[in-house]
Amino acid sequence: MECYRQLLLALSFGAFTIIHFVQAQPDQKGFISLDCGLPPNQSPYTDPKTGLIFSSDADFILSGLRGEAGDDRTYTYRQYKDLRYFPDGIRNCYDLKVDQGINYLIRAGFGYGNYDGLNVYPKFDLHVGPNMWITVNLEFGNDREIIYMSKSNLLQICLVKTGETIPMISTLEVRPLRNDSYNTRLGPLNLIYRRHYTSNSSGYIRYVNSVSFSNSIYQNK
Repeated sequence: MECYRQLLLALSFGAFTIIHFVQAQPDQKGFISLDCGLPPNQSPYTDPKTGLIFSSDADFILSGLRGEAGDDRTYTYRQYKDLRYFPDGIRNCYDLKVDQGINYLIRAGFGYGNYDGLNVYPKFDLHVGPNMWITVNLEFGNDREIIYMSKSNLLQICLVKTGETIPMISTLEVRPLRNDSYNTRLGPLNLIYRRHYTSNSSGYIRYVNSVSFSNSIYQNK
């Protein structure tokens, strides 16, 4: 019942709702999977939990410094142990090559892990190109998703400083989608709720998992 109450609430605010099957793909063609802050000499590697091949982000951004999350056992995926933080400048951007006119699922992951010893959760903005995506406050979760149709062959994901804390990122993943999977004619779609019916968890079901029935609610920006 709780699932249906949240679904109806989201619909009442004009959310865009999709009930669909999620199935592991036979290959990773078109995938971009970056372990941000990973030293280039440790790249690439295959994540044993997901089967995804992660690479260092060093070739995709010119700014930022490498850091490591503290001993936080809540980060079960290897890519959350490294991070890149941006003490200089207001706007720091990743430049990613994509295909124009394709819907992409963009997932940004953040594992703060008190890497700086300040024990203060960062708060900053994410932009897709020049456009605002979302405000990230790591006190309230570690991952953000958006479905976005590329306007050119270059996709920029930017971290924008908005206050005293320093933007940081652990992982950046980009996945091509079938254009008939999600209707983005009204603009990009932010993930606001997800429920998986193969378990009691609202967590992510990742690449290597078998077919699962899920309800994902995305809202037009």
